[in-house]
Amino acid sequence: MKYSEYLQRTHFSQEEILAIAHGNLVDDPPAHMGKLPTPPMLMFDRVLNVERAGNRGRMTAELDVRLDAWYFQCHFKGDPVQPGCLGVDAVWQLMGLYLSICDCPGTGRALGCREVEFSGQIRPHDKVVRYELDVRRLTRLPQNGSALAVADATVAVDGDVIYAVTGARVGTFLDIDYRDYPRRSERSRGGIMRREKETT
Repeated sequence: MKYSEYLQRTHFSQEEILAIAHGNLVDDPPAHMGKLPTPPMLMFDRVLNVERAGNRGRMTAELDVRLDAWYFQCHFKGDPVQPGCLGVDAVWQLMGLYLSICDCPGTGRALGCREVEFSGQIRPHDKVVRYELDVRRLTRLPQNGSALAVADATVAVDGDVIYAVTGARVGTFLDIDYRDYPRRSERSRGGIMRREKETT
């Protein structure tokens, strides 16, 4: 599809989500189009709905629970459960996708969340995990090309809400990716991301 169509989409199939992760859904992508992780780290299978309303929006997505999912094999032996942090990461992944389809260029980075509350768990014989995001604010920073989204979210399994996330934050940043991995280069080490000082 063309990038102009991508920016108007209100849903994505599993095939399209995988194509985004592999970087080949859009025929004419901009230079700094956002990315999704590839499996097994990709934590949703389809996006059912996207709504945009100025600097606010909503998104609904689902993940099919797989009996043989990698995390059930190691977390824990004799007590398989999906790590709660992966549900939070799914929220960040979806926020990154939301920024991308709102034409915010750059590499996405999770920036935290205000609060996470767990009231349930995901087990191997559950069926469907559902994510509901309420994007409360999308801010563009034209001085450096970055953007920031803030959202609240719930994670439900088979109709029961089991996680609540408030104040989740994701940003997009230009020119920070590490394309020459695994070779050593100026971006081959992490640490604190240095930000440009704002001029007054």
